[in-house]
Amino acid sequence: MVLLHAGVADLRMWDVQVAELVPGHRVVRCDLRGYGHTPLEPGASYSDAGDVLALLDELGVDRCALVAASYGGWVALQVASAAPERVERLVLLDPLAEVADPDERLRAFWRQEGDLVESGDLDAATDLNVATFLGPEAPDDSRELVWKMQRGVFQHQVEAGDVENAELPVDLDRLTMPVTVVVGGHDLLFFVDTARELARVLPHAELVELPWAGHLPSLERPLEAAHLVRASLLD
Repeated sequence: MVLLHAGVADLRMWDVQVAELVPGHRVVRCDLRGYGHTPLEPGASYSDAGDVLALLDELGVDRCALVAASYGGWVALQVASAAPERVERLVLLDPLAEVADPDERLRAFWRQEGDLVESGDLDAATDLNVATFLGPEAPDDSRELVWKMQRGVFQHQVEAGDVENAELPVDLDRLTMPVTVVVGGHDLLFFVDTARELARVLPHAELVELPWAGHLPSLERPLEAAHLVRASLLD
């Protein structure tokens, strides 16, 4: 299986899941460009989904399950649309997708985050992300980890300046593999609507709603989320 991280995180968000999933599975995770230890060159032109496909080629992975969170879910949808024969299953945790309209709370978040980044207050922008995307049950160590990961993302982005990330087309009609869509009850309405719509339109999709979770269930109850992923892969 291949684990794709959220836009507020890097591959460290999967630490607990890897420990739980490695027995019985070959697990691959990566930092997308501009996250964790993968650099983002100033003015770079690239494709996150294209990078993931290239990584699979380099590792000799012909078929895999894609497990992805938030923005990683959008990348996973691109990968699965480009090469559906290579994706056995999708497990999408609070995914981003272009199937619902942003709600006002999300739009307000974007405006506030943009103002803080523009002013150079990256610490405050990081605080805002932690407060917005983690649910009420997230432990302190997960909040600290998300803060570190998101702060690093901002640093990469600011240093790289304008870059071009070419998205591959998403074609939901090509996604006939089994799909599990997970969403937290405390998540933003946009992501709740997105998850429900994906589960409605994809032919072999199951929707799992977690009343306790915010946007990042794998960091809020790591073991429970790992067990959910494992169960999804065994269906």
